[in-house]
Amino acid sequence: MTRRALLGLLAFLLVGCSSRRLSGSALDEVRRPAFISRITLTAGPHSHVFQDDGSYRDKLKKLAPQDADRRLEAKLASSMTRFELSERLRVATFRQLPREAPWLNTVDPAQVATVLESFLVEEVPALQPDYDLLKTLRADTVVEFVIEDYGMRSKRGKAGAYLKGYARMFWLEGRSELWRHPFHLDEVDGGVEHLDPFKVGKTPALFRERMTDLVDVLSSRFAEDLTPKERNAGVPPRPDARPETEAPGRERPVQVKPRPPELPPGELPDPD
Repeated sequence: MTRRALLGLLAFLLVGCSSRRLSGSALDEVRRPAFISRITLTAGPHSHVFQDDGSYRDKLKKLAPQDADRRLEAKLASSMTRFELSERLRVATFRQLPREAPWLNTVDPAQVATVLESFLVEEVPALQPDYDLLKTLRADTVVEFVIEDYGMRSKRGKAGAYLKGYARMFWLEGRSELWRHPFHLDEVDGGVEHLDPFKVGKTPALFRERMTDLVDVLSSRFAEDLTPKERNAGVPPRPDARPETEAPGRERPVQVKPRPPELPPGELPDPD
């Protein structure tokens, strides 16, 4: 079984009693949804590798496990910004939705960002937005993705990426939920191949690849959830609606500094 197939199975198994299925009749009532993706201040990236798993003690030599985790967290942060992670989840999900109502009537994300004063800086605001402001854009519902925790962890010498949070859809009036899908994808629990933390320390893009896989698995599941089959035909799009742009947020390139041959501050030992 491939890595993505394993994660897809894990995502399926993690849907529990706290989830809420979106019905076709409820979606038929939606006219103008707004999409929001945000990440909490304490979400990460976190490293639960060296302090939580003593398997790497000999490799670390004189480097304290807490310092090794701190250095690894800095590498994880350099590979993928918090803004890019949350935006990828939103954009990837939207792109897989059918071109039909209500998704053809989605509020322009640039307008959403302007009204909520979000995405104007690289870091997504940690505080919950004032959703009532979206009423000025004639939105009636919100599809929200929230990342609460992410990073790397290890158990008995096997490390991997993880991603935790929830997605939901709710009415602006009254805030009642139409759909909720909590998620907690963990490559270690899913039996995915080992992600060497020392290799990630030298090549942070390895972590980015794993997080991309996690987001892609989630976005496919979310798109499926948001496309219930039992719907009434012929729900027309509103003529004044503007479809969502498919351009992801722009990111500043990460500046890569040359490393001297000796282990400098902020670096992990070379992989085997």
